[in-house]
Amino acid sequence: MKRVAGMIAALIVYAGSAQAGTPPVFLEDFTWTELRDAIAAGETTVIVPVGGTEQNGPLIALGKHNVRVHFLAGKIAESLGKTIVAPVIAYVPEGSISPPTEHMKFPGTLSVPDQVFVQVVEAAARSLRQAGFTDIVLIGDHGGYQHDLATAAKNLNKEWAKSTAKAHFISQYYRAQQDAYAQALMAHGVAEKDIGTHAALADTSLMLAVDPSLVRSQALQASGALGARDGVYGGDPSKSSAELGQLGVDLVVRQSVEAIRLAIQRK
Repeated sequence: MKRVAGMIAALIVYAGSAQAGTPPVFLEDFTWTELRDAIAAGETTVIVPVGGTEQNGPLIALGKHNVRVHFLAGKIAESLGKTIVAPVIAYVPEGSISPPTEHMKFPGTLSVPDQVFVQVVEAAARSLRQAGFTDIVLIGDHGGYQHDLATAAKNLNKEWAKSTAKAHFISQYYRAQQDAYAQALMAHGVAEKDIGTHAALADTSLMLAVDPSLVRSQALQASGALGARDGVYGGDPSKSSAELGQLGVDLVVRQSVEAIRLAIQRK
């Protein structure tokens, strides 16, 4: 029990970034009294962003998912209005630890069991409900745990059936990074074979638009020969650009905002 509790306590990563003179969006940038007053004033929607710590090829830092979901969640909250972003959950299921599977075959990837992850998400959501939030939005930047987020939302809504609180799993956040983004890239002249599924052109471009400091630019132009052995799945990272990545940023924010508004309206 103590071991599980320790794992759960370690799953939340600090990611505050409030700027002086602007209203806070990220929960950890509030004092408790400021948060109390914001909720009382109608800021009752909160986004729980889920990232992950995993290998992203030789060109993108291990924290890609955490930085990306923090940034995009902030943009989504700003577009929605009256919305706060909870701290990023950074430890997620990434495959078996021993023997290692999936991304665990690469140093730096951190994995937790699916059951522990679901429990963390549910506990975070319950904490937010206790604070006064009534719409708890779950979004995830990595494909491997999307079903776990759906399970957590289902469990919470069953538990909260007689209350005004609701958990919303927004699958569109992740799906926008896949199908819609790929279509947008091809519409801008990118060959389908260059897009890739992990740490390739789409992924790298999106990271360049969000935080270029996490992309190893000196090696980028010579990265066309990278493959699965390097942690790059399909595609050609050497053709990546921030301009192409901005297409993904805009799609994810717009489609997520639309999906969240619809989910809250249906509540």
